[in-house]
Amino acid sequence: MRDFLNAAKLLLLDLASTILFLVLFLLTHNTILSVSFGMALGLAQIGTQFVRRKPIDTMEWLSLLLVVATGTATLLTDDPRFVLFKPTVIYSIVGVVMLKPGWMNRYLPDIARTVVPDVAVVLGFAWAGLMFLSAMVNAFVALTCSVATWALVMPIFGVVSKAMVFLIGFAAMRFIGRRRVRAMPALERDALLVATGRK
Repeated sequence: MRDFLNAAKLLLLDLASTILFLVLFLLTHNTILSVSFGMALGLAQIGTQFVRRKPIDTMEWLSLLLVVATGTATLLTDDPRFVLFKPTVIYSIVGVVMLKPGWMNRYLPDIARTVVPDVAVVLGFAWAGLMFLSAMVNAFVALTCSVATWALVMPIFGVVSKAMVFLIGFAAMRFIGRRRVRAMPALERDALLVATGRK
């Protein structure tokens, strides 16, 4: 769970400039101000890591590139929807990464990796599908709706859809895992529970 929350925090940091743009735009309705501050935050995030000599991940470079590209397009066209496309690109890239079987393993406890690895692969594909769906929904809403509507719809869709996949996946793994553990011969079950710290 800690790894999952850490991944969510990193994604929020990648989206921080978009979030700042959105908040400023909704408060001021000033495209130039909102985009300028969003771009400045993106540059400051990378600059801070560079000065501290922290490694800059590929996703962070991509996020900066998207901030500059969408911000510039927004400033040139005076159309704030360009900035709203950044999450679509990020969701798409994360979805592609999640197509790799077993990506969820690092987030699972030892007993789940041992008992339900096949279920974890299926759930990994479900998460990838959700990322691609989120990318399409974001693009559709950004193209067809106002910024205010996007600001209402996308956070609700994002939180609800991800919470549902997380809770359904957790329940499925727990239910199937318990059934499989109970079906094991007693000696094998006891050895597994001891090895994974469950007994």
